[in-house]
Amino acid sequence: MTTSQGIKLDDNTRKRLKALADKKQRSSHWIMKTAIEDYLKREELYEREKEEDMKAYEEYLETGYAIDNELVMGWLKELSSGKNTPWQKYSGD
Repeated sequence: MTTSQGIKLDDNTRKRLKALADKKQRSSHWIMKTAIEDYLKREELYEREKEEDMKAYEEYLETGYAIDNELVMGWLKELSSGKNTPWQKYSGD
């Protein structure tokens, strides 16, 4: 199901939207709909990642478990030298 949703635009924004729609040979409606969909995807991903980060941080606060910086740097050095060493093999996890 689709419904209409009104949006108020100032004259300059409306002119820019029309000009872009003309250049792309699309309707202003298509431009707005695509922009909203892209924005929602990006922001939803950001919120999911933020939630995952907060869970990881809360786990760290509860357990105190963290990965040693020297271990990570050694693994990254191997990767940068062309060795494709999986993290699990390097860390013993």
